[in-house]
Amino acid sequence: MKKEQLFTRRRALLAGAAAVGAVGTAGVFAWGDKGEPVGAAVPAAGAQARSLPLKPSAYRLQPLTGYGPPRAAPARTPVRREPLLRMTGRGRTMVLTFDDGPDPHYTPGILDTLAEYDVRATFFVCGEMAVDNQDLLARMADEGHVVGNHTWSHPLLTRLTRGQIRSEMSRTSDVIEEGYGERPRWFRAPYGAWNRAAFQFGAELGMEPLAWTVDTLDWTTPGTGAIVDRVEKGAAPGVVVLSHDAGGDRSQSVRALRRYLPQLLDSGYHLTLPHSQHA
Repeated sequence: MKKEQLFTRRRALLAGAAAVGAVGTAGVFAWGDKGEPVGAAVPAAGAQARSLPLKPSAYRLQPLTGYGPPRAAPARTPVRREPLLRMTGRGRTMVLTFDDGPDPHYTPGILDTLAEYDVRATFFVCGEMAVDNQDLLARMADEGHVVGNHTWSHPLLTRLTRGQIRSEMSRTSDVIEEGYGERPRWFRAPYGAWNRAAFQFGAELGMEPLAWTVDTLDWTTPGTGAIVDRVEKGAAPGVVVLSHDAGGDRSQSVRALRRYLPQLLDSGYHLTLPHSQHA
């Protein structure tokens, strides 16, 4: 074969290789009548590809990341120096709270009345009661009520050591989480006896301290009418009402709720749940 023919053949092979390379970039090419490539499609406008090939592991083996702003760290619960006594907000709203339960004799009657009027309440439970009545905690969760921490054994916290206070609160939070489905966000000191350790440990456990505005004094068993009268006279926007569903004979508390709840609703009050008031 002549030298000129070899040179022409070599040029054709090189041209074919260049055309095939263009296919890797543009994806489309055409062939002439004699079988040689005659042109390739022009690649789309944009940045030129790097000279080095991209390794598959650089893009195929890395997990995809979600779009959107990064998650912010959860806000820390503030350590207060005094408990909340009432709820701020618009309109005629009130908060009903029940302490010391759950008790299988009285708590179901209170839950039945609340369900009848489609009202939610807050139950501050004691761990020693909750551990044996997990079904009532589950019912509270199912029906939309809030469950708060009222210590394990209802002691006077001001007479306990810091370690004892922490144990009373943390054990109760664990039991609530097991039966209710989540850890409590509210805490109430027995007898309303707060101290620095209670505020501190409550905040560390993610809870805010809630006291009350109106005390029904139902634990003294003053009579159903007296309980109803205290609630009706104390009713006002933002009021937090304290009652009990355990700790003694609470049949008066159960009957009183059936009387004053529809009256509050007829008077235009909206019974609501506590809400966090820190920024």
